[in-house]
Amino acid sequence: MTLTWDPALYRRHDDHRARPFLDLVARIGTPGPREVVDLGCGPGHLTGLLAQRWPHARVRASDASPDMVAAARENGVAAELADVRDFAPGPETDVVVSNAVLHWVPEHRELLARWAADLPAGGWLAVQVPGNERSPSHTIPRDLLASPAWAALVPDGLPGYGVGEPADYARLLAVARPGGVVDCWETTYLHPLTGDDPVGDWIAGTTLRPVRDVLDDAGWERLRADLAPRLRDAYPPDDAGVTWFGFRRVFAVLGA
Repeated sequence: MTLTWDPALYRRHDDHRARPFLDLVARIGTPGPREVVDLGCGPGHLTGLLAQRWPHARVRASDASPDMVAAARENGVAAELADVRDFAPGPETDVVVSNAVLHWVPEHRELLARWAADLPAGGWLAVQVPGNERSPSHTIPRDLLASPAWAALVPDGLPGYGVGEPADYARLLAVARPGGVVDCWETTYLHPLTGDDPVGDWIAGTTLRPVRDVLDDAGWERLRADLAPRLRDAYPPDDAGVTWFGFRRVFAVLGA
């Protein structure tokens, strides 16, 4: 699936979106990789952290969105336009990172198994995917889009991610790479958000991107207006005006 992405909207919650990336990369144990690959680099603002950690490595970055690739290049990252499904580790690819990308790919389990098997000896694979499908931030727009008022305009509704549990990925990687060290876990981050429609702003830049692509501007604004009160009811602000938004993420790391 190729979506139209808005790099500026995506980066509106940049500090919160960076935390899972940092937690993921912190679990990679190799001191001196030859090549580090960032699959789905987005606007490239986090790719630079890989180069800082491993200054002697060759860092490659790619994304399936032309807008994100353009933004990454503006940030000084020599990103390539590519689909993660076409990627294969090379003989010197010692680290593969995929942060908040593979939930868009229905066959991502097959990709993980193939990448794990094809890594060179001593290679590392580190993946993070959102695991929030059963939270109100996802069930509310999914139910609204299935209603008569919206079903004709967005016939495909909100696509499901099909993200598994940490144990699912642990078993998959252990089978794909016998003898490898598997580290899988989940974390729910509690993000303090502010504004009139903070959760709506968050999902507008990510979860709702497939929906934005099929609506005109007027339809998009109407959808946001329909969602806003429902999301505020599910995520009411506290007395200080802060909305505490819990976001669950699933991590899987395979190492030597």
